[in-house]
Amino acid sequence: MDGFGSDFSAGGSGGKIDTGTIMEQVKVQIAVANAQELLQRMTDKCFKKCIGKPGSSLDNSEQKCIAMCMDRYMDAWNTVSRTYNSCENPPLIKGMQRDCTAAWDVS
Repeated sequence: MDGFGSDFSAGGSGGKIDTGTIMEQVKVQIAVANAQELLQRMTDKCFKKCIGKPGSSLDNSEQKCIAMCMDRYMDAWNTVSRTYNSCENPPLIKGMQRDCTAAWDVS
């Protein structure tokens, strides 16, 4: 076992470990996990906000509340994600650096 670039015999293929492929698979798994968490949180929050008495069906006002709640939640998530990503990947042009600490100031 020489490390990541070494041959491995567990798979029987005798090939080298492709770290690029593994990293892409990990990124996809993380993205799926994040999407599942987003959906779960959104469902929990909107259910608590909009459903007073759970029953066999949703009335018209509950349906509208759920739809609006989910839209607002997704809008807020997208805004936060864009801000976070712009701070994680600052522009390469000199003088265009953002003060990302100001974007997260909640005081």
